[in-house]
Amino acid sequence: MTTEQWQKSIEQYEKLIFTICYQMVHDYHEAQNLTQETFLSAYTHRESCQIETVKPWLARIATNKAKDYLKSAYFRKERIEISEGEKDPYPLPEVLYLQKESMQKIKKYILNLQEPYKMVSRMYFLEGKSICEIAKILQRPQKTVQTQIYRGRKILQQKMKKGEENE
Repeated sequence: MTTEQWQKSIEQYEKLIFTICYQMVHDYHEAQNLTQETFLSAYTHRESCQIETVKPWLARIATNKAKDYLKSAYFRKERIEISEGEKDPYPLPEVLYLQKESMQKIKKYILNLQEPYKMVSRMYFLEGKSICEIAKILQRPQKTVQTQIYRGRKILQQKMKKGEENE
């Protein structure tokens, strides 16, 4: 494969390779890295590829790179840290938008709850207060607050489900 043909292949399949990587690893930045690694690896072995089979050849390399990444100790360590409460340091703009939109809907539903669920739910879900803190503030037994949160959550789930059905 000539240098010209190689350059044309990169331009033609760059988005495909990125999409394959992103679909497998679900991380925008890592998918970019894997795309670069795919083309670098393919470049070093380009003489073993026929021009007619470039697309499936690149797709296979990308798939293997993504699989290797998912098997790596680095990925497993990152996944454990994120699952233990750390947030993704580079969320996609669409993810941020959807999270904000969802929080606005949830806030609207909480503020439309009847008492005693409204205040308890607001403090628990929106302000992030613990059951113990809420019980002290409202001067109620912890078990009462816990029951009100449980019932408030059930009401919210029902309202959200009805809201989704109406959309």
